[in-house]
Amino acid sequence: MAEDLQEVGGARMDHQELQVEIPLASVVLAGDLVVPSGATGVVVFAHGSGSGRHSPRNRFVAAVFQDSGLATLLIDLLTSAEEAIDARTAHLRFDVGLLAGRLLGATDWAAAQPATRRLPVGYFGASTGAGAALIAAAERPEAVGAIVSRGGRPDLAMAVLPRVTASTLLIVGGADGPVITFNEQAFARLRAEKKLEIIPGAGHLFEEPGALEAVAVLARDWFLRHLAQVPRARVQRFRDRADAGRAVAARLGRYAGRPDVLVLGLPRGGVPVAYEVATALGVPLDVFLVRKLGVPGQDELAMGAIASGGVRVLNHDVVAALRIPGDVIDTVAAREGVELARREREYRDGRPAPEIRGQIVILVDDGLATGATMRAAVRALRQQGAAHIVVAVPAGAPETCDTFRDEVDDIVCVITPEPFHAVGLWYDDFSQTTDDEVRDLLERVRRGAHAA
Repeated sequence: MAEDLQEVGGARMDHQELQVEIPLASVVLAGDLVVPSGATGVVVFAHGSGSGRHSPRNRFVAAVFQDSGLATLLIDLLTSAEEAIDARTAHLRFDVGLLAGRLLGATDWAAAQPATRRLPVGYFGASTGAGAALIAAAERPEAVGAIVSRGGRPDLAMAVLPRVTASTLLIVGGADGPVITFNEQAFARLRAEKKLEIIPGAGHLFEEPGALEAVAVLARDWFLRHLAQVPRARVQRFRDRADAGRAVAARLGRYAGRPDVLVLGLPRGGVPVAYEVATALGVPLDVFLVRKLGVPGQDELAMGAIASGGVRVLNHDVVAALRIPGDVIDTVAAREGVELARREREYRDGRPAPEIRGQIVILVDDGLATGATMRAAVRALRQQGAAHIVVAVPAGAPETCDTFRDEVDDIVCVITPEPFHAVGLWYDDFSQTTDDEVRDLLERVRRGAHAA
């Protein structure tokens, strides 16, 4: 029982405690995030059968981790409504694919939070949650550095175990006969660094005196050792813009199906990302025209941007550092204005621009570097009366994403790697999007809306 557990470790460290909500594609998960001062890693808990973030066993183990400088994220992988169903049917707790997807969503959320985004990630899984943790780690090996299973069912992930690259510790009670067999079978399938520890005399829940304390110490030491070996720069990459768009959509589920939501992609590269977002949310898609003002001779470096409606935004730091004269800026702006007008005619094919006033507008691009292009779009939309503006990108420079938190109503930056350097570095395929592709994607959405 919780009151019988003995303290493990030293005095409590200073730490930040937050009750959080993690928005995924179709649900919002509740969680508790604790980040000790100087944290060296973050452990995400994947609970098992009939358990959750309030489990005394999980909270005891989490406190041991926190005292050793590890941040912890305890989440309910099922909503309260789903837990009520599962209490009757017990089928959702065995849906390890569903649980793994939600665990990955929580991992991505942690990777976007200022307090945890630079920390290597470990999974602590119990019962069926251990199977979900292994599936998630196999699907995204770059995201997870270490795994510990407590009385787990790794056999539920048997097919993917050879693909797991995270160092894995399996802990089983010595009196938990069937689960020992499951773990031995799974252990044989694992190819990563691995270890199987059996706690003598312990049952499935480790309720015996000293049993859970032993689990906590073994797990703590495993995470401290193996997360320290994970490069902090190891972050998610996207296969292409479609893959990136699905990752963005997974964090915008709270806007799905609303009649007052409009997704606007920034051409050209933002439109394939926006198409996936609009399709997943079941809301309209259009384009918002913004043109970057590139520094002459260094076109990828933005000195500012222009948007429909005559809005111009300058990156004053770049302008001042490079001593760019006003007449040079005017010349570039005039040239880009011609191209902006041409694209507006081509993409809309004579159709009027969408109504902005009173709408929730989700602005999507394929990344945020300096943010000048996106900032011009935000200012233009404010002038047009948007009620609520969301900026959503797959990859963004940390400082730029942080700046936008004060400029818009909501922001999603799926990954914020540091150093950032350039948007294209975080894609395997960052080939240029063509005007024809933009028109095709817009037409696909319009055909789908008419068919519905």
